[in-house]
Amino acid sequence: MPDHDTISARISPACPAATQRVLTAAWAHDVAAVKALLDGPDKARVQDPATGETPLHAAIRACGAPADDDDDAADLDAARKTVRELLMWGAIWNDVDDRNETPGCVARRLGRAALYALCVEAGVRAEMLFGLLGGYEELDSGEEEEGDEEEGDEEYMEVDAPTGADAEAVVVNAEDGDEAPELVDIEGRGQNGAVQEEEGEARFQPPADDTAVDVNSEAYLRSNLTYSDGKLVDDDGNGVMMAWETDIMRQSVDALLPGKEPGKRILNIGFGMGIIDTMFAETKPARHHVIEAHPGVLEHIASPTSKFGKTWEESGPEPGAFRICRGKWQEVCQQLLEEGQIYDAIYFDTFGEDYSQLKMFFTEFIPGLLDSDGVFGFFNGLGADRLICYDVYTKVAELHLADAGMDVDWRVIDVDMSKLAEAGKDEWEGVKRRYWTLDKYRLPVCTFLG
Repeated sequence: MPDHDTISARISPACPAATQRVLTAAWAHDVAAVKALLDGPDKARVQDPATGETPLHAAIRACGAPADDDDDAADLDAARKTVRELLMWGAIWNDVDDRNETPGCVARRLGRAALYALCVEAGVRAEMLFGLLGGYEELDSGEEEEGDEEEGDEEYMEVDAPTGADAEAVVVNAEDGDEAPELVDIEGRGQNGAVQEEEGEARFQPPADDTAVDVNSEAYLRSNLTYSDGKLVDDDGNGVMMAWETDIMRQSVDALLPGKEPGKRILNIGFGMGIIDTMFAETKPARHHVIEAHPGVLEHIASPTSKFGKTWEESGPEPGAFRICRGKWQEVCQQLLEEGQIYDAIYFDTFGEDYSQLKMFFTEFIPGLLDSDGVFGFFNGLGADRLICYDVYTKVAELHLADAGMDVDWRVIDVDMSKLAEAGKDEWEGVKRRYWTLDKYRLPVCTFLG
């Protein structure tokens, strides 16, 4: 076990005695002691003020990496029970420590697939509950994890994983049963879900992230945009769209329009750099509508160098067939519904909006806008700067799509990370924050059930 993963390195001399007792019991996988110490959700969420170690981190980290032949099956079972107990008492699945790792990140790094799956499941439950209570947690925090995801042992089976033949498996142990409901204290949550301790007590501060940004739709629509060097950025240096997405766009078009038959009806929400709309136009659609709200993008579209200006709109097979719909998609889509517009292919890729807006789109607008045999897709960048967040939002989206009467096939695409690996360099030069750090992209292909 690396020195930084030892109990002496993770439980510091500054750790309060009460916190130390919980961390030590979790590290020892002493389920009875953990149960005795957990008399409220705050106890499951404590953190060492110096290292940020939580009981979840400790229970997972103590397992170490799997050995070839001497893994203690009883201890692994105790570790799973400890993690379950902590989650039942409200342990936070995505708290980060001083190494910017969540408990799930530690499980993945150590190759503990079953414990990683428990963290993903906890994240899905939490996000579904937060959605019911009126808000989704921001999951795209932190730096990328190092190393490739380890495959599970033969004792694991796939359960509730993202579907599709090539989807990466989220696994749980075949012997595990249903989990108890997670207790969530919304009022007691602070940054990264950390419990707020009493004034005067030492409190862990997550690692500072100089690239962290808080971009919302209104701020984005007021921002100035710059098109340059294969990227579109706002005046704060946030990447809105980048040329590295081109292969993803191409494969998305192939999925939305199998065979690229001419004469299809297409709706795209979010023009950006015009990458996917250029590809859509090449298929010679019968109808091609684009929704865009940003004044800077609309000015770019209207410029003489644009392929989608007035001349393009007038070139449609009939009046209104090719159209730039100016305005917020929430308002424009309502107008399209009132017009009775129906599409064979719909793509969604906006900026500065949280997951709740995407969910609203496919639950409230897709049923009325998409033809019964149509295909819907979206840019799947949800939580894409940390694998566990990406896994959580993949499952959350899948569940909500099912609620909307849709099936989703996740097609896994390799992402060339040779120029995307380091912030501030190569493709990221001039971009304040990397919004993508993963070497696999899950492309959603959504169709109506039945």
